[in-house]
Amino acid sequence: MAKLGTTKRPAIVRVQTESRAEEIMDECNSKGWKVIVGLEPDKPEDISDLNKLAKKSVVTISPIERFRPLSGNNFCPCGSGKKYKKCCQQKEEI
Repeated sequence: MAKLGTTKRPAIVRVQTESRAEEIMDECNSKGWKVIVGLEPDKPEDISDLNKLAKKSVVTISPIERFRPLSGNNFCPCGSGKKYKKCCQQKEEI
């Protein structure tokens, strides 16, 4: 399954006003999250997917992981969900 907030699996948000929709779109664009915002004035606001994204965006690295050497087969510490060799290791070699 694709990661939440990506093109393959955008976050889905329901809001009641246009101004709130613009506010959410600005926030998501600044963080690079893909989102679908629905304007439904007769239904309650639902921003549960954004709350999930906000919690996942805070990546915590344990003290043991800070000193563990990275190999290409470890998951990347940037939080992308990719293997290190397919993500940041390629960026460092350039």
